[in-house]
Amino acid sequence: MSRTPDGTEGPQPDTGTSAATAVPGTLEPETGLGPSAAPPAPAGRPPGSAAPASRLLARAALLTACLSVAAALLGLVRDQSLARLFGAGRDTDAFLVAWTVPEFAATLLIEDGLAFALIPAFSAALARRARGVAGDPVRALMAGTLPRLASAFAAAGVLLALAAPWCVAVLAPGLPDPDLAVDCTRLTASCVLSFGLAGYCSAALRAHRRFLAPAAIYIVHNVAIITAMYAFGGRWGVRSAAFGVAAGGCLMVAAQLPSLVAALRRGKGVRTRLKVGRAEPGGRAELRPAVPAPPLDVPLLAAVLLFALCRQSQVLIERFLASGLPAGAISHLNYAQKVAQIPMTLSMMLSTVTFPVVARALADGDTERARGRVERDVAVAARLVLLGAAAVVACAPQLIGLLFQRGAFTAQDTAATAGIMRVYALGLLAQTLTGVLVRSYFSAGRATWYPLAAMAAGIAATWGLGACTAGSLGAVGIAAANAAGITLTAALLLAGTGRRGVPLRAGAVLRGLGRPLRAAGAATVAGGLAAGVPGAAPAGLAAGAATVTVVFLLLGGAPGARALAPALRPVRSLPQRLAHALSTR
Repeated sequence: MSRTPDGTEGPQPDTGTSAATAVPGTLEPETGLGPSAAPPAPAGRPPGSAAPASRLLARAALLTACLSVAAALLGLVRDQSLARLFGAGRDTDAFLVAWTVPEFAATLLIEDGLAFALIPAFSAALARRARGVAGDPVRALMAGTLPRLASAFAAAGVLLALAAPWCVAVLAPGLPDPDLAVDCTRLTASCVLSFGLAGYCSAALRAHRRFLAPAAIYIVHNVAIITAMYAFGGRWGVRSAAFGVAAGGCLMVAAQLPSLVAALRRGKGVRTRLKVGRAEPGGRAELRPAVPAPPLDVPLLAAVLLFALCRQSQVLIERFLASGLPAGAISHLNYAQKVAQIPMTLSMMLSTVTFPVVARALADGDTERARGRVERDVAVAARLVLLGAAAVVACAPQLIGLLFQRGAFTAQDTAATAGIMRVYALGLLAQTLTGVLVRSYFSAGRATWYPLAAMAAGIAATWGLGACTAGSLGAVGIAAANAAGITLTAALLLAGTGRRGVPLRAGAVLRGLGRPLRAAGAATVAGGLAAGVPGAAPAGLAAGAATVTVVFLLLGGAPGARALAPALRPVRSLPQRLAHALSTR
């Protein structure tokens, strides 16, 4: 038994390579401190070590989380800049309709869609390369998939730009200024190609256990949008933000190319060493017969893309229903959702890192190891998101006021956005569970349509409830419908894992959520009372957040010290590693 990154005892985590196939440089994530080698284990020794494997996952998760925090903070600066420069009225409503394009492209092509199909494919190609098959399976996979996918992305982007007027009419039929939304949509349509290429690079790099560049792409994207708004906002208005979206998409690709080229070059060197190591006494290298790279699984790709499209259609439903409400409703929904989803985004970091681990365990037929990994991911992610949701609900007015209430964003906008955000937060646990559980369905690299059916049921609930409540409750009713729909999806995904995905113990998972849910409820009440005492928003936010954290920890809602130890170990050893790096120069 070994200690996993969250501190529980369980089977040794799989790092995606075995002792027989490990190659230098593929185990350790790219951290900026220089490459580290993981040589193959000597014959007769059990593969790997539990402690290095746990440190690998913890280190990669910590790195990804830190960069995601930086990207989230820049996302807040982006939204603050949008609110400061253009307020929460017709202009921002028009831009946010066009913002649907990068939102969908990010989900379909970078995060939940393309990655589910490409990471298992690249992992299989890396395994064949390590076995010494003739040729380079990784490059063969890229040659067989990248040109076709790039052509499809480009064609879809051109089609979207041409159909922009129709798209705007469908997405927001009650928009006061559709021409502005059409212009912005045509600019953001370029994201279909740039995000597709960025997602392809991200999947290839993650399969190579390189996480730095993929985690940094949203930083450069947000920097581009912010720069464009301040540089060209006075001349182009809100169209400057759409131009920033297009420019940022190109930078996302450029930021990953050096790492991808380096990984491919290193793979070529590994193949050379493998040939030399297998050389026969006469000097001839022993080459195994070439095994053609399997084509990309089209049914799997269709299943994951349709699931991601269905999930992201929640945004379409919200904006469609809100377009008939008073001006600013779409903006209030957008700001509330962006802030409320920060805890969910951070809680998903561990699952992003462990997705290849679960895929490899299933490929090896070790469902017990896969189940243990997913159940631990659920436990950690649920506790993290519940802590964040409690803080969001308790400190909503102070948080929105501090972040956005300046310039054209008024106190009335703050009150409306805070009320919506509190309702959104009720669905954060379900959003997180959906993100973790769906990975267990697709990690085997086989097509399954059950997640799409579960998501479709949630979308139907969101549409029906939203249509019924938007007229009486406004944007708050739309947010409530969103929370109810995603909760239904999470329940269906958890119920179906035993037959179609990793066989989780649903009863044990639900029982494990009881204590953190109670802790989150008590922390929310206490934090809300504390946040309302000080008059100033910064003091209220500080008091409320501190109270939420203390109460949540005291009531046992957070993971214990043993769970946090693997993630903190790289931080404690950072000074020593830096000193060692400097002394060797």
